Amino acid sequence: MKDIDLKHLRETIRLAKESRDVGNHPFGATLVSPNGEILIRSGNSYQDDKGVGHAELNVARRASREYSPEFLAACTLYTSVEPCCMCAGACYWAGIGTVVYGMTEKRLAVLTGDNPENLTLDLPCETVFAAGQRTVETRGPYAEIEDEVADGHRGFWQ
Repeated sequence: MKDIDLKHLRETIRLAKESRDVGNHPFGATLVSPNGEILIRSGNSYQDDKGVGHAELNVARRASREYSPEFLAACTLYTSVEPCCMCAGACYWAGIGTVVYGMTEKRLAVLTGDNPENLTLDLPCETVFAAGQRTVETRGPYAEIEDEVADGHRGFWQ
């Protein structure tokens, strides 16, 4: 499972770099089917959507339009950084069954500082999911990939 997770997390890092390269915030997310197929990819869309253009929200919104909650319960959302409470809520409401992230939001807060474009909340996604009526499995952070995720944020938020 760990090797598969790392493979998909590296794809989210690639998407985060693409987002940054076009002027958006450096975040990426994918939705992966039960058989390992990438169904949806998204980077951050800050340029168009400002503070709600998060990659995970973009994926969850599209997933809820295209797939049934029963199918999504068997899918995994991979994201470069732990979902914020808004994105965790979107994953929950879409019906996504598993969320895997590379780096914590706490570490992101160290990188973003007090940048007004990303005033992180100190609210772990596991806390958001635990408040719900259905289970959302989480895996992360992955120490072996955290520096790769962080590299995409260095120099961006200053």
